Amino acid sequence: MGCSDMNSIGFSTGALARGDFRSALNMLSSVETDAVELSALRDHELVPLMAALSGLDLKRFRYVSIHVPSKFKTMPERAIAAALTPCVAAGLPIVIHPDAIYDPDSWACFGPLLCIENMDKRKWTGRTVAELTSIFSTFPNATFCLDIAHARQIDPTMAEAREMLARFGPRLRQLHISEIDSVGHHNRLSLASILATQGLAEMIPDNIPAIIESMVPEHEMKRELNSVRTALKTDADAVRRRWASQDWGEMA
Repeated sequence: MGCSDMNSIGFSTGALARGDFRSALNMLSSVETDAVELSALRDHELVPLMAALSGLDLKRFRYVSIHVPSKFKTMPERAIAAALTPCVAAGLPIVIHPDAIYDPDSWACFGPLLCIENMDKRKWTGRTVAELTSIFSTFPNATFCLDIAHARQIDPTMAEAREMLARFGPRLRQLHISEIDSVGHHNRLSLASILATQGLAEMIPDNIPAIIESMVPEHEMKRELNSVRTALKTDADAVRRRWASQDWGEMA
C-alpha cells in the first residue's frame, strides 16, 4: 500500500489566500493539482463560502473537502453545523478540529463525511491515539484527517503518527501536510519534515488525497507541490541527493 503519483495533491485555500477562496482558486489554476480544501477557518467566512459553493467551478478536482471553522466566535455551534448541511447533499467531507465540538448531536447528520483532524500541542484534545479513540467512540462513523505536522510536533519520532495510521487507517480520508513552527504557523516543508513523512509513506494508501497547508506565495506553489510529491515516496536517499543539489524544479 505504498504511495505513488496516484495520490491526489492540492492546497488548502486558506493557506494560499487567507479568507479569500476565490483568489486561492485562481492561484490553483496555474499549477497541476487535482485536490482542494475550501477553508473557512474563521466562522464569519463560512456563510459566504457555503452560499458560493454550488456556483464554484470545481470540476477539475478529483477531491474536494471543506475545513470547518476552528473556533465558533460569531455563530453558535448548531448554526455552524446547519450552515454546513449543503455538504451532505454534495458528498463533501468536512474537516473539523475535535476541540471545537461541544454538542455531538449537531454533527450526527454528517456520518462518515465528518472528518476528525488530529491536533497540535496548543489544543486540549485530539493530540494522541488515546484522545482520538475517545472522540471516535462518540462518532463511530467519522473519518480521519491525519495532519502530519501536528503529529510530528506532538512526537518528533513519529511513533504516535504511525500508531494513528495503524489504529485509524480504515478511517483515513485525507492528509494535511506542512511544516509547523512553535507558534502554530504553517511553513514550507523542510528536509526533516519530508523525511519524517517518508517514514509514514508505506502506511498511506495511494488513493488518499494530500492537502498542503504550507503558506506559500504563488511563485513557490510548484516547488511545494514537488516537495510533497517527494515526501509521499519512500526513497530517502534520493531526497537527500536532491536537497543537497537544491534541484527541485524537475522533481516528480
